[in-house]
Amino acid sequence: MDIKSRIDKLSSEFIGWRRHLHAHPELAFEEKETAAFIAAKLRDFGLEVREGIGGTGVVGLLRRGNGPMVGLRADIDALPIVEATGLAYASQTKGKMHACGHDGHAAMLLGAARVLSEMPPENGSVAFIFQPAEENEGGGRAMVEDGLFRDFPAASVYGMHNWPGLPAGQFAVHAGPVMAAFDTFEVIVEGQGSHGAMPHQGVDPISVSAQLYQAWQLIVSRNVSPTDAAVISVTQIHAGDTWNVVPDAVTLRGTVRTLRPETRDLIETRMAERADLICRAFGARAKFHYHRRYPATINTRAEAETARLSAAETAADKAVQTELAPSMASEDFSYMLQEKPGAYIWIGNGPAENGHILHSPRYDFNDEVLPVGVEYWVRLANRVLRA
Repeated sequence: MDIKSRIDKLSSEFIGWRRHLHAHPELAFEEKETAAFIAAKLRDFGLEVREGIGGTGVVGLLRRGNGPMVGLRADIDALPIVEATGLAYASQTKGKMHACGHDGHAAMLLGAARVLSEMPPENGSVAFIFQPAEENEGGGRAMVEDGLFRDFPAASVYGMHNWPGLPAGQFAVHAGPVMAAFDTFEVIVEGQGSHGAMPHQGVDPISVSAQLYQAWQLIVSRNVSPTDAAVISVTQIHAGDTWNVVPDAVTLRGTVRTLRPETRDLIETRMAERADLICRAFGARAKFHYHRRYPATINTRAEAETARLSAAETAADKAVQTELAPSMASEDFSYMLQEKPGAYIWIGNGPAENGHILHSPRYDFNDEVLPVGVEYWVRLANRVLRA
C-alpha cells in the first residue's frame, strides 16, 4: 500500500483525534491531559516516548538504523478564548479554546508518527516533538533549555502552521524570514500633576506622551529601510482618574515586530533614546523598559528548499507558493531554528471569512487539511533522511 492510500484509510482516525483535542483545550504549561493523550498514542505506535520536556512537552522517537535524525514539531496549547462555533465537539472547558489550530497541528504530527511507524524510513531517526506553550509563554525555548537537542540531536528541525486565507491543501514556503520577532515595551512618563484649569503650574505627561508616540512612529517611517518591515504599536495608555486633574504620570505599553535582528536592535535603541530626550525636553522623566520575547522565525535556505520539494510532492497540482510576504505575527519555533537549521511553513486552511481567522472565537481547524499535512510530514521525513 502506498503512503497516500494508507493515509486516506486512516483519515477518520485523525479527525477523531483532532476533535477530541479540540473539545479538551488546555492553556500554556497546563497541557497535562493533552500530553498524556499524545504520549499514549505514540506508545501505541511502538515509539520511544519522553514526557515532561520543557514542562509538558512530549517527544516520540522512531529509530531505524544508524542514520541521521530529523525533528518534526507541532504545538499543543490552546488560548483563553470563549468558543462561539456551536460545534458538536466544541470546547468543554469554558474560557479555553483551540482557536489557533494547534489541535490540528498535533493531530497531523500524530498521524505522521502512526504512518511512519508502519512504513518507516530505510535508515535514520525521526523525533516527533509536541511542544507546549507556544502562545506567548515560550514553550519552544523551555524545551531547548531543558535539553531537547542534547537528548534528541536532530540535524535539522521543521514546523508547520495552518494558514486561513490560503486555499486548503496548498502550501507557502519562505526562504528566509517567515514570522516576525515579538517584543514588548513599557514607558512611564513622569511629569508633575496640576489642576486641569491651570496646566502651566505642572508638567503635563499626557502631552509629552503624545509627542513621544509620534516620534516613535517616525522610527519606522524614517529610520527603517523602506524595503524592510517593522511595526511599533502602542496598545495601552493609562493615565488619570478624574476630569479636572492633570495626572502625575502616563504609562504607555505595546509591542514591536521586526523581521531582521539588525532592525530589532535599531528600534530598541531609538525608542529608548527618544523616550529619554523628548521627556527631558519637556521637563518630564522617562522610565523605559524593553523586553525581547520571541526572535524572528528565519528559515535556512537549504531546508526551506527541502520543505518546498516535499510540499510540491504532496500538494495537488504542486500548489506551493513561494512569494507570499512574511507575517508580522510571531512564533516560538524560532528558538528551535536558532539551534538547528530548518524551515517553518504554512498549510492552507481554506477561506477566512465569517471569523474563520486565527484567534477568533469562531475559528475551527479544517479537517480536510489533516491528510494533506500528514502526507507532507511523511514525505519530508523520508526526503531528509534519504539525503
